[in-house]
Amino acid sequence: MTAAGTCPAPLSVPLPTVPGVRPARREDAAELAALSGPFARSGALRERPVSLYAAHADEFLVVRASGGPVEGAVGLRVHPGGSGPVGVVYNFCVAGHRQGFGVGAGLLRAVLDRARDRSLDALFTATIGSGRLFLRHGFAPTAAHLAPPAWTRSLDPRRGARILARPL
Repeated sequence: MTAAGTCPAPLSVPLPTVPGVRPARREDAAELAALSGPFARSGALRERPVSLYAAHADEFLVVRASGGPVEGAVGLRVHPGGSGPVGVVYNFCVAGHRQGFGVGAGLLRAVLDRARDRSLDALFTATIGSGRLFLRHGFAPTAAHLAPPAWTRSLDPRRGARILARPL
């Protein structure tokens, strides 16, 4: 959505399918916390305890290399919206050694599919980085008042995050 409240048309950019993307399970919680730790220490993500990952495991998708650890993760939380439910994409991270190999794009494809399956009207996310991956795939900067209020109240204004949205 733009600041004026309109949504630009999503780009028709094909996203790669990444083998190993699956819903997270409670037993993945410690690995989700470990994967997210470096991003939290850098300020890119919020620090979350293992117990929170376990309690909200059903919101996460993960990528695990065959027989290896979790190498990427993304959360999707559903919120009521003005005309229908919307989603918030959060805790999106990919292990450093897997960045640049399509893991993040594959996770984004999977979370978009999950959002469509749940008949969400739009997705929102916040980023303190460039947001290039989101921007390449139909997200656009939007005003905070257009995002779910319960979520925007939890954003720390000192972090200077940009809010991005994508219609579905």
